[in-house]
Amino acid sequence: MSDRLLRVSELLKRELSVYISRDFEFPGVLVSIHAVEVAPNLRKANVFVGVIGDQNQAKKVIDKLNHNRVAMQAYIGKRVTMRYTPILEFHPDDSIERGVRVLSLLEDIAEEEKALPDNELGEP
Repeated sequence: MSDRLLRVSELLKRELSVYISRDFEFPGVLVSIHAVEVAPNLRKANVFVGVIGDQNQAKKVIDKLNHNRVAMQAYIGKRVTMRYTPILEFHPDDSIERGVRVLSLLEDIAEEEKALPDNELGEP
């Protein structure tokens, strides 16, 4: 990804984070913008949203954000000087949950290895 796309992505991420935290309420759910991927022509941006909560709550958050994307695009258009304001598309990002699951599996494996006698580990 070029430096320009990275700078635009980070700028959109920061501005969207401010807008969402200021203008939206998600009771009982923690919402954060994990990443923004901007198309090379800067006309479209995929926004990956992390939601700490159950699957039903995550779907409601994404639906609400996609429903209000026109207002967010207008906000971005006022805050960021660009020839075209990118069309925003929100997607769930479950990378944190996957990471926690992998760490849990690694801990389970480590505990199982501790419980095995030395001769079962295949060591001489």
